[in-house]
Amino acid sequence: MRKVLLVLLLASTATLVAQQAPGPATLTTLLDADGVRAGTSVRAVAKVVLPPDWKGLHTNANKPRDPSLIPTELTLEPPPGVTVEEIVYPVPIDLKQAGADLPLAVYEHEFSIGIMLSVARDVAPGAVPLIGRLRYQACDEKQCYFPKTLPAEWTLSVVPEGTAVKPANSEAFAGIRFGEGHKPAVSVAIVNPTAKPGASGGEKTAEGVKRLDDFSVAGMTVGYLSNADFLQFIRDAEAGVVQKGLFEGRGPLAILLIVFFGGLALNLTPCVLPMIPINLAIIGAGSQAGSRSRGFLLGSVYGAAMAFVYGVLGLIVVLTAGTFGTINSSPWFNLAIAVVFVVLALAMFDLLVIDFSSLGSRFRVSEQGRGTMLVAFTMGGIAALLAGACVAPVVVQVVLLSSNLYAAGTTAALALPFVLGIGMAVPWPIAGAGIAALPKPGAWMVRVKQVFGAVILATAAYYGYEAYSLFANRWVEPSEVTASVEEKLKAGWNPVLADGLAKAATEQKPVLIDLWATWCKNCLVMDKTTLASEDVTAALSGYVKIKLQAEDLDQSPAKEVLQRVRSSGLPTYVILKPKS
Repeated sequence: MRKVLLVLLLASTATLVAQQAPGPATLTTLLDADGVRAGTSVRAVAKVVLPPDWKGLHTNANKPRDPSLIPTELTLEPPPGVTVEEIVYPVPIDLKQAGADLPLAVYEHEFSIGIMLSVARDVAPGAVPLIGRLRYQACDEKQCYFPKTLPAEWTLSVVPEGTAVKPANSEAFAGIRFGEGHKPAVSVAIVNPTAKPGASGGEKTAEGVKRLDDFSVAGMTVGYLSNADFLQFIRDAEAGVVQKGLFEGRGPLAILLIVFFGGLALNLTPCVLPMIPINLAIIGAGSQAGSRSRGFLLGSVYGAAMAFVYGVLGLIVVLTAGTFGTINSSPWFNLAIAVVFVVLALAMFDLLVIDFSSLGSRFRVSEQGRGTMLVAFTMGGIAALLAGACVAPVVVQVVLLSSNLYAAGTTAALALPFVLGIGMAVPWPIAGAGIAALPKPGAWMVRVKQVFGAVILATAAYYGYEAYSLFANRWVEPSEVTASVEEKLKAGWNPVLADGLAKAATEQKPVLIDLWATWCKNCLVMDKTTLASEDVTAALSGYVKIKLQAEDLDQSPAKEVLQRVRSSGLPTYVILKPKS
């Protein structure tokens, strides 16, 4: 059993790496002719290529066998006079996925979706844009990633009757089985509908992002809120009560001290504190070090690895403008932590025998213990990653501050994540040297170990519940969320950011932006409960209310809104006020 811990730790580390989701697919739009005469038909195609550097990547078919999976779906918004006669999806293949009882129906790395369009006789010659959205969820053989939505646009060149048209892109239409597809039940999507004639979806998106500059953020909140909490959120925003961040209004020295002592305090979190005796045993520190100086050295190497991991992660996030909360919001990561802590708790109760000393000795290549230093550094890095679930809020605050200072030209801000890691690393050299002086294990040590075991087991239960909650939040039928949003739109909510902000600027009204997605269960719950209550409805009666779909958090305009309010989850509620 002595290999169990290392295997589980490495497995959880692999889970962390896997959370780096693949980038968006490449979508190419083509037509089968250089023009189309009014009163005739034209074929279009959406060619999709998934990121080539991700092995085994695929998407769910348009009709997956498991109804809980998110299908690949192309939604079109035809302009007046253009009718979508047929959408032809490719024939899916069967793929065996780990943990699935039945093979999955999927589309592989590259596939094409065909569209048959008809143009009415009264359509005037000229360029006619056709707007669409492709929603898909990329998966590999082990996991599925967050769904993404890609914009698509074709430009139909309508020519006068009798004008000759030339075929084009014939190779792109090979293999598409026209005549075997289906006519979409709903031809107009909720996603960024075209509100004004002649304005493309891209133009409306750019206009909405630009109009954000005319408003100031009065308040922001994330997740489910009760009636009372949401009303308090509204009152605070209207009164100008802003929750200040930990670092706002602080000088450079104060910021450094806050970050340093914040890192020091992270050792008291339930993900780190119970690991102290276990990790010291793994790396051969404490009473196994042979001397205080050697224990101090091993603890220093272990702590240095923790500082290195947080520093490098923070540096990567700042320089790439990424989102640090992805890992912590992964149900698989929380589940991995729960499994690891269950094993550790069983070991503390002596239900599992894990020989830490022999595990460390396998890496020892000399009396000086060069190999053990490597073990100490490796385990320090793994421990830092495991602790990420507990310390993420503090790390996110530091990374956001570092990112803002760096964007303002303060290059030295890149060192702040390292300072946080140094603060977290300080106790480990002391622990590595000091525990060597403890008396030999006795009955009191058994009781202490059992107390740590109970704490670890409670931590495992907590993260098991977190994993369950994150999984449960995705157990939602997309059509239910869409239907709920449609009810809000009928009640006067606006689906277009640009139009909503324009109305608010004209009427000088505050704005509530509700960012939602069809995979967000709490979005549906909020619509049915809090946002449907009479008190909240009355409090929002003087607001311009916008339902902004954010299927992919990296797509405009949701990306720009989330960046401005520093939110990385859904549902997100933002209150804006006109600047003038």
